[in-house]
Amino acid sequence: MAIRWGNYKVKGFHDELLRATGRPRAASKMLCDYMRALKDKEIEDYKAAAELAIHVMGITFRVYSEEEGAIDRAWPFDIIPRIIDKKEWEQVEAGLKQRVKALNLFIDDIYNKQHIIRDGIFPADLLEDSSNFRKECIGIKPPRKVWAHICGSDLVRDDKGTVYVLEDNLRVPSGVSYMLENRQVMKRVFPDLFDDVSILPVDDYPSQLYETLLSISPRRVKDPVVAVLTPGIYNSAYFEHAYLAQQMGAELVEGSDLVVDDDDIVYMRTIEGQTRVDVIYRRIDDLFLDPEVFNPDSMLGVPGLMRAWKAGNVGLANAPGAGVADDKVVYAYVPEIIRYYLKEEPLIANVPTYKCINKDDREYVLGNLDKLVVKPANESGGYGMLIGPQATKEEREQFGRLIKRDPRNYIAQPMLILSTAPTLVGTHVEPRHLDLRPFILSGKDTFVTTGGLTRVALKKGSTVVNSSQGGGSKDTWIVDMEGE
Repeated sequence: MAIRWGNYKVKGFHDELLRATGRPRAASKMLCDYMRALKDKEIEDYKAAAELAIHVMGITFRVYSEEEGAIDRAWPFDIIPRIIDKKEWEQVEAGLKQRVKALNLFIDDIYNKQHIIRDGIFPADLLEDSSNFRKECIGIKPPRKVWAHICGSDLVRDDKGTVYVLEDNLRVPSGVSYMLENRQVMKRVFPDLFDDVSILPVDDYPSQLYETLLSISPRRVKDPVVAVLTPGIYNSAYFEHAYLAQQMGAELVEGSDLVVDDDDIVYMRTIEGQTRVDVIYRRIDDLFLDPEVFNPDSMLGVPGLMRAWKAGNVGLANAPGAGVADDKVVYAYVPEIIRYYLKEEPLIANVPTYKCINKDDREYVLGNLDKLVVKPANESGGYGMLIGPQATKEEREQFGRLIKRDPRNYIAQPMLILSTAPTLVGTHVEPRHLDLRPFILSGKDTFVTTGGLTRVALKKGSTVVNSSQGGGSKDTWIVDMEGE
């Protein structure tokens, strides 16, 4: 027998599948029993089947290096899923809906009345120094006051099992295609498990996304034209752009495929002539979206697109300017934002956060860099951060200088002991740290994926889960115990 759960040591972490006693959690018992019965050869066969499925399905991600340039690599995947009980997930789902509702109200307020600033809840100078605040969006009122139609909020669990929101991604959040493909791989490799366990589906996401996009169409026609705007094949997330367009039956376009006429209407060039476009799911950052308004040298965007959006002739998801809330300093204010707009207590807490712009917080951070994780306001993918306990003295001193030079650009958090899950190393299992990115859709209705993209740090002891830095992924199962 290959997997002996008695030899699996949780070591003080909260483990997603097993209790500290080594016994499986209720929702994962069937899986643990199944895995225990496998022999080495069977495990190797399952791993090989998953790798073959990933190859056949063409699931890749792109990384860049100075030596080799752009490289497409097979998606790193672990065949032992992460499992969450449905009852627990329902609480998380409610917290995510609450959070995104408040964030959309915040963005709409920031670009219009700015009540939250006038009432002294949110500092005005944070807005003035925000790299993602777009003055060009002031006064715009998108349908239903929704700016971030697609949000990916990263969740982590500490050593006591408490769930926290680590950050919110409201500009062009990525990763949902890998969530969907992870499930398809698991269904191919372990079809019998899906017959024996009540696992909530995720494959309705493309239809939910399409419904969300249709809800912002300015024209009430039978079949609005929806397009996914991609920077092109060299973008690291191009696989996802093409995948989602195909799954929705939407058009996949680049900026050069679109044109805005003198009446501020967007058209798509086709071999049969021009076709009006009603909704654009844009996967291009704000500054490259429209060279008439933002970066004049952009070859990725569409001249006049902002004119068409302001005129109400096209729906854009996510709306330009939504990234004002995709800022780790703004993140620190989300609990106050929820209380201000919704008059409710947050259902999911933030990780305790020190704002370096505040003198007392800054002094604490500078005196405790060896204990904290320091993050810049607008970096993503795990870049530009300091993991204090693992950093050298020189690296901590350098970050101290960066914080003093631009305190607004940094926050700091205690280094959480992230939860773990059993991960295959050869034919045995070892604990590896992980996080979870669910996706929340906001339009006429609000949808939350049943689970999300579980990212796992494949390197022993690492907490960096990003695929570009050696991380991998697992399928996420929301298990309905009442349906067993």
